Amino acid sequence: MQAGQKLPEVTFRTRVRDEAVGGPNPFRWQDVTTSDYFAGKRVILFSLPGAFTPTCSTYQLPGFEKMADDFRAKGIDAIYCMSVNDSFVMNKWAEAQGLQNVKVIPDGSGEFTRKVGMLVAKDNLGFGMRSWRYAAIINNGIVEAWFEEPGLSDNHGEDPYGESAPENLMKYLDAQGAVAAE
Repeated sequence: MQAGQKLPEVTFRTRVRDEAVGGPNPFRWQDVTTSDYFAGKRVILFSLPGAFTPTCSTYQLPGFEKMADDFRAKGIDAIYCMSVNDSFVMNKWAEAQGLQNVKVIPDGSGEFTRKVGMLVAKDNLGFGMRSWRYAAIINNGIVEAWFEEPGLSDNHGEDPYGESAPENLMKYLDAQGAVAAE
């Protein structure tokens, strides 16, 4: 993906809390589309190899959660974390991380990730197909800025992290503000 491209339209299978369901597990299935998440909003989307993994759980997700107010002050309406994990895993990870600001998007089958060119094999780690680490600023479903980690490849021996870090996206937004002010 690159700036100016439209996100692919897919349907995400999500589980949402619904007290009307009752019982000890009050969740129901809800289909949510790309348009539902991205239309009419300026958002940050970041994707990572897997829920509960070290870099994702220690740096990337907590960093975006911590900086959410700063991003809102720069005109960001929502922050979404995507992974090629099912909705059950993503919901439990969000709960374990105590998320209040970042919303998780399950791309369980990897359809969205494949369509944006970020689906890679991680068989060397026993993961199967997963997302390469990236982040983007999306404006009304169109890529405004794309931040991809270097070395995109199957079974990469490392897990690069820096380009998609929240601090790097903030640098971009700060520079945009400076340009707009000139």
